[in-house]
Parts: sequence; C-alpha cells; structure tokens
Amino acid sequence: MSANKESWGSRVGLILAMAGNAVGLGNFLRFPVQAVQNGGGAFIIPYLICFLVMGIPLLWIEWSMGRFGGKFGHHSTPFIVDTMHKNRLWKYIGVFGIWTNIAVASYYCYLESWTLSYVFHSLGGTFSGLDQIGVSNFFDEYVNLGESTFGIPYEPIFFFVVCLLLNTWILSQGLAKGVERVAKIGMPLLIVFGMFLAYKGFTINAGENGAINDSSVGLNFLWTPNFDELWSPTVWLAAAGQIFFTLSVGMGTIHCYASYVRSKDDIALNAMSAGWMNEFVEVVLGASILIPISIGYLGIDGVVDLVNSQGGLGLGFRTLPYLFYQWGDVLGAIAGVMWFGLLFFAGITSSLAMGTPWIGFLQDEFNWNRRPAAWSFGLIVLVLGMPTVLFFKYGVFDEYDYWAGTVSLVVFALFESILFAWVFGMNKGWREITSGADIKVPGIYKFIIKFVTPLLLLWVFIGSLITPKGGDWAGAFSNGWELDDSSIINKIKNSNLKRQLAEATDPAVIEQLQETLFFVNASRILLVVVFLSIAGLVYMAYKKRVREGRI
Repeated sequence: MSANKESWGSRVGLILAMAGNAVGLGNFLRFPVQAVQNGGGAFIIPYLICFLVMGIPLLWIEWSMGRFGGKFGHHSTPFIVDTMHKNRLWKYIGVFGIWTNIAVASYYCYLESWTLSYVFHSLGGTFSGLDQIGVSNFFDEYVNLGESTFGIPYEPIFFFVVCLLLNTWILSQGLAKGVERVAKIGMPLLIVFGMFLAYKGFTINAGENGAINDSSVGLNFLWTPNFDELWSPTVWLAAAGQIFFTLSVGMGTIHCYASYVRSKDDIALNAMSAGWMNEFVEVVLGASILIPISIGYLGIDGVVDLVNSQGGLGLGFRTLPYLFYQWGDVLGAIAGVMWFGLLFFAGITSSLAMGTPWIGFLQDEFNWNRRPAAWSFGLIVLVLGMPTVLFFKYGVFDEYDYWAGTVSLVVFALFESILFAWVFGMNKGWREITSGADIKVPGIYKFIIKFVTPLLLLWVFIGSLITPKGGDWAGAFSNGWELDDSSIINKIKNSNLKRQLAEATDPAVIEQLQETLFFVNASRILLVVVFLSIAGLVYMAYKKRVREGRI
C-alpha cells in the first residue's frame, strides 16, 4: 500500500504552486535577452503563437495526464504514462520525468543559491562603492571559489548547502504545509518586488543619478519590432525554446502536481490560470526591469555588448547590483534585496517542484514516508550538484543545463504529445481535458493538440539537431549544410572545444581546454549513469507490482 496520501490544501494554493513551478529565473534573466537578440517587439509574435499552439496544449496534456494517473494512485511520470498505454517501453520514457528534475535541480539549486547569497551581500553593503568592473569581478571570484567577502570558507559551497537544506526541509513538510505554503508567500512577494523594480525601470530620467537615457529608450529598444526577423527559423526556434523554459513543460513536474488533483476537479481553467500568470510575470514584469534599467545607465551599445558576451546571467549578477547603487546606498541596497529576493522566490518555487516527482515515486512504489523521501532527494542533488559548484569554470554547469534543462524537455514533450494524442487517443484525451472543466475549451484545440503541437515539437527537435552555422537556414539549403556548434550533433562531438584545441598554441590554454573536455565528457557520463539508475529502479518497481498482483 502506498504511503502517499497527500492532496492540495486549496485551489488557490494549487494554482500558485503551478505558477511558481513555471515562474523561474528564466522569466527575468532569459526572456528579455531572447527578445533583444531575436527581433525585439517582433519576437513577441512567434512567442505568443508558440504559447497558443504549443504551450497551452502541453499544459492541458500534462495536467490531464497527471490527473488521469492520479486516479490510479500514480504520482510520477513512469507509471502515469504506463496507465495510458501498456507497452512496457512507455514507463522508461517516463524516466525523463524523474531524471530531468533531479539533473536540473542539481545545477538550478546552485544558481538559486547565488540569489540567496546576493541578498545577504546586498544587505551587507558589499556592492556599495564598487564600480561595474568591481561587481563583475566579485561574481568571477565567487563562482571560482575565491576569497569570501563574509569570511565564510568556500562561500559558494556554504550557500549551496544552505539552499539545498531549505529546499529539502520544505519538501519534507508535505504539499499543503510545505510547497503550497511557500507558493502562497513567495509568489505575491515576487510580484510586489517585481512591480517596484518595474516602476523604477519605467521612471528613469536622463541626467538623474547618472542615467544617460530615459526609460523610454530601453523600452523602445526592447519592443520596437524588427519584422525582418519574423521570417527567420532561428527566431521561431528561440521562441519555442523560451516557451519550454518559461512553462516548465516536458519535465514531469506538472504531471506530478496534477496527480494530486481530485478526479472531478477542473484542470482546463487551472492550467490556463497558471500559464497566463506566468506570462504576465515574464512579459510585463520580466521585460520591464533588466533591459530598461541597464540601457538607462549604460546605453544601447553597452547593453548589446553585455548581452552578446554575458547573456542574462551577466546582466543580472555582474551589472545590476552596480546600477542599483546609482540610486543611493539605501535605495540601492533595498533594490538589490528585492531583485535577488525576487529571483530567489522564482527559483525556490521551481526547485521545490523538481523534488516532488522523485518523492512521489518513492512513496508510491517503495512505500517510503515523505520525510525520508525528501531527504534522499536532497542527498542525491547534493552529490550530483557538487561538481557544478567545484568545476563551474570547466563547463559542468552548462552541460547539465544543456542536456537536462534543454534537450530532454523537447524529447519528453515530443513523446508525451504523441502518446496523448495518437496512442492514448485524442477522443479519450479530449474527454480528460474537458472533464470537470470550468471553461469551455475551444474545439480547435482538438486539432491543434493532435497535429500542430506534435509537428511543431518535431520541428523544434530536428531544428536543434541540425542547426546550420550562424542560423543561416537559407544559405544552408543553397550552399551546403555546415552545422553550427550549438546544434545537438556538434555538441555531442564537442566540435567547438576540439577546434579550440587544434588552434591553441599556448601550453596553459591547451591544458585548460583538455581539462574542460575531460569534465564535459565526465559530466555527460554521470548524467547517463543517473538516468540508467532511475530506469533500474523503475524496473524494480514494475517487478514489485507484478509480485504483488497490481499489474
């Protein structure tokens, strides 16, 4: 008999927890950069189209799959998908829904710990008096385990462990008393902090506090559409990719959360509510902070250079703490606490969701109680995540992010869309979506879910697999298909690193590249071992079910 008897305390708590799962660091650090790099205001067109024809369908698919599996007492994807079709292979496809969360949590909790550390550094006045280079150097020293400003030995490890302990303790308290309670506190605070910073972003005036541009310059730069970019497949791939990042689809967390919904409860409106709340946070708040404030003080050219060289992480951690102090020490410290506090709440509401599938699996299949299951998750993430802390400069963090946080999302989403619409059957799937619905689901979505969404997902996967050099799709067809280093195929082959090795002449550089190549390959092997280990546990659980006569 399963030890899993949990449920959500309230509908509001469920929606906030689902929204918290979706609202993450990418809403504030990744979306504005994607918009700048892919046509500005024109980017919102493919972005919203992808949200409507891929994001919303996947939300409904995952919510309905989760609720359907929950009827049979399943709270993790291996056996949720197994209830939809009895081919034994499906449960091993469902392994992605546990593995992805463990692998992503292993580096995401480290990233989350940066925000916690920066909250304390903002309170402690660490960034007061530092110029832009000084703030940037602080970040480099921090991730490279340099000297601690607080006098804490190995400060990044300390905050990583503290952050992980906090996550694990909250998970051990259960859904209603742990995850839901944090969502009810964290999401409103996130929105309040975001609205304050967005207000500051909207009210920057040239000549005040060192600003060289009005806020309108940054907002116009971000949202002025470059319609020529609309015809680029690269822009559409970027938009589709952002939908994965922003909604947390293809991970298995939504399935798990929805599996605790009662069988007759609405999922159609709940899914829409959580999805649109995420869009508000991303498009309205996320786009009103990072880029407008940066351009107000650094100018368009300066920000473009930073975006191209450092991305959202660079702007968020290397630059904004310096810019906040242009408003004075007191307001600079308050803004820093709000910015990194906002990021922390965005991070922890997502990382808590990542622990739930593993905990549900242990409770369902091996009769573990909540507390030991939660602490086992924390221990696994500690062991798997420590290499991202110790070997950050060797690219371990980026490898985890690419394979677990990018590629696997597309792969699992593609499989689940095929399972739902074509194997389980669209008619049965539609009944699941509309059963108990508090809204009338537009009939066109029956066609979209069956045809458009799987084809779009297939296109995203193939496009990522064979991305042409420089994203020049037209030239690739006419001049020969040379793969870009960002393509999955060239990533597997380590083409970029091997090219740098071949061109390097400095012995120190060669040694650094060889070490990076070793750690990159080692991190991939580690991820594969974890996947196979989880698949082994799923096999053991299946055999246990057979012995107990549950199959």
